[in-house]
Amino acid sequence: MKAVILINPYLDREAEFYQPRRLKEELEALGVRCDILPNAWLADVGGELGEKLTETYDFCVYLDKDKYLPRILEKRGMRLFNRAEAVELCDDKMLTHIALAGLPMPRTFFAPLCYKRGGREDAGAVGSALGYPVVVKECYGSLGEQVYLARDGEELAALSERLKRLPHLYQEFIAESGGRDLRVICVGGKAIAAMKRTSEGDFRSNLGRGGKGEKVEPDDEAKALSERAASLLGLDYCGVDLLFGKDGYLLCEVNSNAFFGGIERVTGVNVARLYAEHMVNLMQK
Repeated sequence: MKAVILINPYLDREAEFYQPRRLKEELEALGVRCDILPNAWLADVGGELGEKLTETYDFCVYLDKDKYLPRILEKRGMRLFNRAEAVELCDDKMLTHIALAGLPMPRTFFAPLCYKRGGREDAGAVGSALGYPVVVKECYGSLGEQVYLARDGEELAALSERLKRLPHLYQEFIAESGGRDLRVICVGGKAIAAMKRTSEGDFRSNLGRGGKGEKVEPDDEAKALSERAASLLGLDYCGVDLLFGKDGYLLCEVNSNAFFGGIERVTGVNVARLYAEHMVNLMQK
């Protein structure tokens, strides 16, 4: 077999290349020839790039979030890990929330898009409904960089005005989980590793923002919630972020391309190997 690992063409940090390199290493250890390529600019719907990729490779490990090339490749019959629809659902935080409706999650409201320069929304109604502080998230973002905390009505109104022409949402702040969460990695619908992430100076616990990781053994509740989310979203691989609510876990986000370098170091679990084995086993059936 031969596989292609497609990555974002704008990666510029060494840590961002860890994931594709580890997957290439483990896939090749299983006998799969593997190339790492950037997601291409010149991918027309019926054109040469899609044809070349599907004729050259048996499957694709898709580590980007762009939603167009995966659709082109799937239309040509290529198996992607993760599938295009799953990536799209995870990349848009509001679509994730809608897809997982019924699971325990913080209360969440979407912001109607503004198409006029003079438009505005009633941010005060959001604050009254959710209470302060309010978590404000751009629907597209990663590493915690598009997540904000509005501590009062003035801050919320300013954020609302700033983001009004971008897809965004408002979410209940879970005080019990401020600066800490549980990251669970799932492969093939099964929870395989977990770490508690903690930040001393930020309400976001991302390792890339200075958070610290601690190996934990997820309990049955955390496993069941994470695995249910992975199943509903149709994911072969993902990172599920759980918040510590006063009455149990709350599902915060699901990342279809969650970096696993940190959790491999913290837990000692060979995530890349388990994911590679999952892909090879499915392709051999």
